[in-house]
Amino acid sequence: MPMSPQQRALRARLAAHRLHAAGGTNTEAARAAFNARFENEVDPNGALAPEERARRAEHARKAYFISLSLKASQSRRIRRELDGDAA
Repeated sequence: MPMSPQQRALRARLAAHRLHAAGGTNTEAARAAFNARFENEVDPNGALAPEERARRAEHARKAYFISLSLKASQSRRIRRELDGDAA
């Protein structure tokens, strides 16, 4: 018997809570690859000391998220202005 959308959502929430209750996640490899991107960006040749590379990569990561936040803010402002013109 097929499940309703609400039942599928509950099943997914249940699975997520069970996964986290067991102390596991399934995003470790993706998170490591995402963070390695910033280390490669700041030190493509691997010439920096590990501590310096990590420090610079953290700044690059923060800059990335701030740029996303800025773009989202600009998009919301433009959307508000367009909605205001349509009203």
